[in-house]
Amino acid sequence: MIENKMQYFSKSLRAFIIIFLLVLSVGYFTGMQFVYETSKFSVNGIQQNYLGNESDENAKIMKFKKSKREIITIIHTHILSLSVIFFITGILLFTTNLPVKYKRYLSIEPFISLIITFGGIYFLWTGILWTKYLIAISGFLMTISFAFSVLLLLYYLVRKTPDKLIN
Repeated sequence: MIENKMQYFSKSLRAFIIIFLLVLSVGYFTGMQFVYETSKFSVNGIQQNYLGNESDENAKIMKFKKSKREIITIIHTHILSLSVIFFITGILLFTTNLPVKYKRYLSIEPFISLIITFGGIYFLWTGILWTKYLIAISGFLMTISFAFSVLLLLYYLVRKTPDKLIN
């Protein structure tokens, strides 16, 4: 079992994981900056990003409805890459001394939100407009879960190691 083993990781392994988590977080939150730039974190912004805003004559930036190919590419690349990210952070969470119920929640929730978010984007694109609310809520939960997981992992990684480990 890997549970509760992070305290026995060598200093070198801890440093490697810390750097990985920091770089991963830069990438993740750069993606969130892109979401802000394209939607302003609003449900109407989400809708306009995928369905366009051609009917708004006062729009500062003209947006057009994404093609089926664009939607499939967005969904495909995000589900594949984010599932790997959440798998790695989930595995790392199970090496901590965090209570199992929190490990379970923080390792499973991002996958549920991932499917709801990108499934919601597809259904929004098909014209089911109320899914923009699901996209906003699940995207928020996914991001909070990721951020909280990374912060917890960093906390456990910087804690003092047992005296017998000095590498």
